[in-house]
Amino acid sequence: MGTDKPKKAVGDLGKDKSRVIAMEVAGMINEEVVSSGSGHSIHGRSISPCPSTASHGDPLLPVAENWCHTQVKVVKFNYMWTINNFSFCREEMGEVLKSSTFSSGCNDKLKWCLRINPKGLDEESRDYLSLYLLLVACNKSEVRAKFKFSILNAKREETKAMESQRAYRFVQGKDWGFKKFIRRDFLLDEANGLLPGDRLSIFCEVSVVAETVNITGQTNVSQLFKVPPCRLSEDMNELFDKKQFSDFTLICKSDSGGSPQTFYIHKAILSARSRVFAAMFEHHMQESDTNMTTVDDIEPEVMRELLVYMYTGQAKYIDQMAQSLIAAADKYQLDRLKVMCEQSLCYQLTTENACLTLMLADMYSAGQLRAHAINFINVNAQEIMTTEGWHEFVRDHPKLLEEVFKALALHQTPPVVVSQPPKKRPKHNCTY
Repeated sequence: MGTDKPKKAVGDLGKDKSRVIAMEVAGMINEEVVSSGSGHSIHGRSISPCPSTASHGDPLLPVAENWCHTQVKVVKFNYMWTINNFSFCREEMGEVLKSSTFSSGCNDKLKWCLRINPKGLDEESRDYLSLYLLLVACNKSEVRAKFKFSILNAKREETKAMESQRAYRFVQGKDWGFKKFIRRDFLLDEANGLLPGDRLSIFCEVSVVAETVNITGQTNVSQLFKVPPCRLSEDMNELFDKKQFSDFTLICKSDSGGSPQTFYIHKAILSARSRVFAAMFEHHMQESDTNMTTVDDIEPEVMRELLVYMYTGQAKYIDQMAQSLIAAADKYQLDRLKVMCEQSLCYQLTTENACLTLMLADMYSAGQLRAHAINFINVNAQEIMTTEGWHEFVRDHPKLLEEVFKALALHQTPPVVVSQPPKKRPKHNCTY
């Protein structure tokens, strides 16, 4: 049995990095290609290994006539193992509990499982819980894989994470892991919140090296030219900030008593981005005749973020104002921004705000957020029913409450686009 001893990763990923785990057992596949090629220095002259990384600005710098890209394909997936009534596990030192088998998908011939020794593997680790990743079935002579283990606390946040520092060699029946994953006394201490309801939830992330592929080619003339990156988003943001050639004035009043803020904008851009603004400008309304309008139901800072998005396709501060921004996006029929707000609110779901989030989703017909919120409430019902938001929710929204209980009773939830948020937030590129 192989035992890895890498140093511990962060003990608590914190609120900002917490991920909402929407299902009791979840597995998600994510494939990624990692380039292992790099440039080399020969006799003081930099040689580019392929046209895509060459510095074409210097005509004296040679570009390799023949090149090769080596791509290492990595398949990533994850798995959660929940052990109920963990404190009743009476296995003696060295005895084992195993999870069910799992894989990256239905076509994957590699089958894995998790195994723990609740009271340690041997005398040295008798005060610890030992945790391992086991390769159960394999159609190859060997595979290489990295792995990461963590425990979900009462807030469904990853904590006590440990990961391998390199890809280890697995053969069928071989396991790797941590003999001293976590001390038993620390795990069983209720003050640490690692066994909510006497339930141990272990989250495992696996990265399997699938194959290595060489892609070769030759440089042609078209690849010798370096095309500058697109600056459309930056240029549009500068146009908004400088107010050049603006032909419409938008005055935004603050409900909190602050000073009104005036925005100088361009009708052509706003009408192209929003059907609501287009209708305002096309018809002979007062705003169209005076080239001025006043908005008093959106805070100035939220309106600014909305306008910046309409010019650039980006919303830099969406996480700080997602609740207000989704209302503005719904008002002006900005569908993409609305979904971005739904995603942001989903990442920020907690037991304290779950009911409010569901009410927002219902108010603004945010279907994806609604499904995630109902799912989250059902999974964390015991904790949520003790919050102040729950009592307000029960009193003021009986129809939504009925939907939540119906989903719970039928053991089903509305369709969800992703079962849990990905590890890293996707970057939203500008689309016009």
